[in-house]
Amino acid sequence: MKSNLLKSLRLTLVFCVFFSVFYIFVLWVFAKVAGPNGGNAEVVLLDGKVVGGANVGQKFTKDIYFWGRPSCAGDGYDASSSCGSNKGTTNEEYLAEVESRVDTFLVKHPYLKREEVPADIVTASGSGLDPDISVASAYAQVKRVATARGLSEEKVKEIVGMTLQGPLCGMFGPAKVNVLKLNLALDENAD
Repeated sequence: MKSNLLKSLRLTLVFCVFFSVFYIFVLWVFAKVAGPNGGNAEVVLLDGKVVGGANVGQKFTKDIYFWGRPSCAGDGYDASSSCGSNKGTTNEEYLAEVESRVDTFLVKHPYLKREEVPADIVTASGSGLDPDISVASAYAQVKRVATARGLSEEKVKEIVGMTLQGPLCGMFGPAKVNVLKLNLALDENAD
């Protein structure tokens, strides 16, 4: 009985060391070798300065910029408060929030009909930090951004097309547009 207890304790200690040190080390090495950017976060630079993380959404509210998905993670995409709303699609409070977002979106996009508002532009992602919008959400905002900047819609559509990211490996997931990269490309190409 005593020898089984000692064996169990030794085995537990070995597994604790393995899973809390060695396993994490293996994952770290794998990320450094096989991960994008050597396992480091992808940052977006403007004039040599970091302006944001490509994998974390930012709040854009001016008409001259494309807007991202709403965030449930505090005000302004606070990464320390990453979370979804935890409200189901039948929750009346959630439905009221979405309706309010649709109404707000339509005020700035009067050329759209209610049913033309893309779902992802009025619903928050699971993390509340999604940096990407659908292609439909980007094209729905083209007219507003073009008008606010005094550019042609064709020029703004061209910039959207330059920043469009296809599905992973050409087949996994939908095409998407990173809002931060799109807005920086817009600033760079609109001059």
